[in-house]
Amino acid sequence: MTDIAMAKRTPGSSSEIMRKLPTQERAQRTIETIFETTAQILESEGPAGLTTNKVAEKAGFSIGTLYQYFPSKEAILTALIARERRRVMDELDALMESAENQVGQLEPKSFLRQFIRINIEGLGSGRSAKRAMVRFAWQHDHHEDITQALRETAERIAISMQRIHHPKLRPPTPAMMFVVTRAVIGAIRSASLEKSPLLGSIEFEDELVRLAWGMLSEQDDA
Repeated sequence: MTDIAMAKRTPGSSSEIMRKLPTQERAQRTIETIFETTAQILESEGPAGLTTNKVAEKAGFSIGTLYQYFPSKEAILTALIARERRRVMDELDALMESAENQVGQLEPKSFLRQFIRINIEGLGSGRSAKRAMVRFAWQHDHHEDITQALRETAERIAISMQRIHHPKLRPPTPAMMFVVTRAVIGAIRSASLEKSPLLGSIEFEDELVRLAWGMLSEQDDA
């Protein structure tokens, strides 16, 4: 999976819609403050209440400072969503790399739970301001970006399963990977868009683990 961003180009293109990239620590702090303020306004006032002037005012910057980095509120949102999705993917990559280095010691169901928990926290739950941002992202993502992201996620999981080669896991197939990624991410997306109280609950996590484990494990271990 890659960043499922609002950008019309390939996911992970936040740098392409920023006017300039922060190269110094002070500039990076400015970007983080802009992102944090944007998420807070999204939560409290919704997308209709979000303007560049309001972001600059609440962040304590001049509008000129904000425009040094972002030409519009859409550019802020695109970069923010891409950054958050990239962070999730980096966590998942680190988890899978760790699993591949523990062949012979890995407990696959525990690994699966960690994988699903990262997805839930990154793509659905988290603190309230983050939930609003994630919900906005799901509402405005381009279909082709989502499709590409899911395809790459399926391919990455399949590679990990082949490397791990655990006896409790079925050999990965394109059909298996297609179904399991769409089922898990689709459920998280629906919970986010519906503002479901289940999102972030242990019950929701348990059911997703049960669902995915039934698809990935050998029949007599399911």
